[in-house]
Amino acid sequence: MNLPTWITVSRLLAVPFILYGLSDTPTPAMRWFVFTIFLIGASTDWVDGYLARRLNQVTELGKFLDPLVDKLLVFAPLLPLIALGQVPAWGVFLILARELTIAGWRVNPNLQGSTAIQGANFWGKLKTVSQIAAIALLIAPLAEVWTLPALIMFWLSVILTWISGIIYLFPAGASQK
Repeated sequence: MNLPTWITVSRLLAVPFILYGLSDTPTPAMRWFVFTIFLIGASTDWVDGYLARRLNQVTELGKFLDPLVDKLLVFAPLLPLIALGQVPAWGVFLILARELTIAGWRVNPNLQGSTAIQGANFWGKLKTVSQIAAIALLIAPLAEVWTLPALIMFWLSVILTWISGIIYLFPAGASQK
């Protein structure tokens, strides 16, 4: 494994801290801790991609692991946020359904016509950024005035998640528009 792939895998270290920190009724201090851990983990997504391109170390393993680890980093806080009553389970299910569909599509050579793993397109990257922003707003112990903007960002991320999935599955239709 090369350096960018190790950085991708290191993102998994954030998951247990996020799950533990958001369990039961987290204090504001614990939420800020989880917020910081989440953003550090999320920032490594940019770092590993940048290094892989800059060092010319883009690999099939990296293209496979990066979106998988991103999904784990996204679902780690979403599941406790359901339990805390901050997001509806069906909204998270919509994200999960899309993510599992695309993950299967990405690695199934019979569906793609080749064994190469496709990297994320612009819409997939926009989806990831919107999810990170929504989750960060939901984790942070902000004043009540931020509840509605955080939920709007969550639903925007759900919409972008589905748009990116549709564009991924049907790229020809999207390019004709």
